[in-house]
Amino acid sequence: MGNIGYCHQLCQRYITSLNFIKCLPTALNAPEYMENPTLFSTTIPLSLKSLKFDGNLTLKNTHYAATDFGNIHHHPPAAVLHPKSVSDISTTIKHIFQMGPTSSLTVAARGHGHSLQGQAQTHQGVVIDMESLQGEKMYFHTGERPYVEVPGGHLWINVLHESLKHGLAPKSWTDYLHLTVGGTLSNAGFSGQAFRHGPQINNVYQLEVVTGTGEVITCTEQRNADLFYGVLGGLGQFGIITRARISLEPAPSMVKWIRVLYSDFTTFSNDQEQLILSKHSFDYIEGFVLINRTGLLNNWRTSFNPKHPDQASQFNSEGKTLFCLEMAKHFNPKESDSMNKKIESWLSELNYIQSTLLLSEVSYSEFLDRVHGSELKLKEKGLWEVPHPWLNLLVPKSGIQKFAQEVFGNILKDTSNGPELIHTSFGQITWEKRSSKKQKSESQKNYK
Repeated sequence: MGNIGYCHQLCQRYITSLNFIKCLPTALNAPEYMENPTLFSTTIPLSLKSLKFDGNLTLKNTHYAATDFGNIHHHPPAAVLHPKSVSDISTTIKHIFQMGPTSSLTVAARGHGHSLQGQAQTHQGVVIDMESLQGEKMYFHTGERPYVEVPGGHLWINVLHESLKHGLAPKSWTDYLHLTVGGTLSNAGFSGQAFRHGPQINNVYQLEVVTGTGEVITCTEQRNADLFYGVLGGLGQFGIITRARISLEPAPSMVKWIRVLYSDFTTFSNDQEQLILSKHSFDYIEGFVLINRTGLLNNWRTSFNPKHPDQASQFNSEGKTLFCLEMAKHFNPKESDSMNKKIESWLSELNYIQSTLLLSEVSYSEFLDRVHGSELKLKEKGLWEVPHPWLNLLVPKSGIQKFAQEVFGNILKDTSNGPELIHTSFGQITWEKRSSKKQKSESQKNYK
């Protein structure tokens, strides 16, 4: 997605050997590896094992590093580094870099293991377990332009809990918070707040990065800016994020959480776009597609209350393709009455199926961590450790109607076991043009 010329210039500056490219997990996608996985088979050299670490390099019990959320690819490493300091990571990468291009040893940084195609794995190489850095503390600046400085191995759920102690919170999130800071910033970090604040990579003031030569570099918009924007959304191709300074804002205490259903994609799409373009609207807007779900509204009653209970109980979702618009508005208890009036006004301008209006009030923390509850339920049923094929697409507004008709009208019309998430974003507002993750200026819908 990044500009090829820009990437080439960045590689020339920060990458002085092809060994850096080989020390990244995407090297495993090379055709020669896919045809012959044993080609890159290697053992850990004695020189690496003899290095002194604050943490440890282990050759045993490494099987967990050959799995990820996708559960499709499994590449066992030869060793796993459990760093207790940034120096551990720098020392390891510098040593492998100095082994030269004749070495086939590869390195992959692993966060919470939520990658889909084995990106955080490396066959017979070294996996760096970034969660081992969680021992390092966060630092909060609560004055003007508040921020939190957090190690890359920390989970976003921990960032949330610690930030709330200061009455603050990051502006942009992912739907699932049990992911590492460095992991999501290496991708983009996208959820229902992105239409307003941009993805997570747009809300970073400063990064600490270990490059492919093992150098530790601090970068910002003004200092080492090409590395800063290359790493954000760069899929790990320009280094490992070991620390990030993330923008904060005052945190609300409560959230009004709303879902409504549509039977027509065009109506759904128009309403979603109308809300996003409005200057005064919800704080979170997301959508998803539901195909042939029996008893849909009744299943949601554990979290929501229907506005019209009698009508909702008679609503039949079986055999239908429905589009759900999910919205949330932050508020504090003293603002409850005025907030409810605003929401009623905004909803009155939408064209959803009236009987499907569902409402809930939850804490801000509970709303942001909503997906984790579903994960725990699936684990209890033994349905979590299964393959998770997943595809992210950016579809331009000009082609969205045809896309919806073909995919939701023909390909997926019978059933769908997984979520199809629909985000609407507007490139000229929400995406930093210099970051590796690119989006055209045309209005786009992001289907997951």
